[in-house]
Amino acid sequence: MRKTQTDESAREALDRRGFLRAVGGAGSLAAAVVVSPLAGGEAQATESADEKVKARYQETAHVQAFYRTNRY
Repeated sequence: MRKTQTDESAREALDRRGFLRAVGGAGSLAAAVVVSPLAGGEAQATESADEKVKARYQETAHVQAFYRTNRY
């Protein structure tokens, strides 16, 4: 039996699809492995009690300019 051009091109297309599926699956798996160790731990507060109650927001000149241009 002789192979035709369409049979070979169809087989190559399937091979490419399989490769792309494998690469996509490996990328998803790698992303899940990277995220999972980070998700298990608890966040630790690094601020002292004084830092938690200090004033943080300051309405400086550039903040006032932003409010003025955006009409807040």
